[in-house]
Amino acid sequence: MTQSVSTFLMFEGRAEEAMNFYVSLFDDGAVLTVERHPEGGPHAGTIKLASFHLRGHHLRCSDSTISHGFSFTPSISLFVECEDRAELERLFAQLSEGGQVYMPVGDYGFSEAFGWVGDRFGVTWQLNLSR
Repeated sequence: MTQSVSTFLMFEGRAEEAMNFYVSLFDDGAVLTVERHPEGGPHAGTIKLASFHLRGHHLRCSDSTISHGFSFTPSISLFVECEDRAELERLFAQLSEGGQVYMPVGDYGFSEAFGWVGDRFGVTWQLNLSR
């Protein structure tokens, strides 16, 4: 197996929904592999391990079979360099729907436009438009 580093997202029953949503946001987004928990078991049909990519970034996800006392934290987020302001605003609107806005789209002095949002699954995204 080739050594690599990828982002791993652990959900509790919503991995497939989240992965499909993320893939739909980016033109090159694609689901690469999906392995499900076997039928007949307590977690039948949920994601055991899946992989997908967004703009060349490889991600993995799963549905945890154990309930945890934690979820995602804004301390780690996916940082997206946007092509133009229209793309930044589109992504911000879609990702913030049902989520939480940490920093609304604006000029904070370090780029032309920036926005930071937690989506409805709890994953945080920093959207940037460089000068």
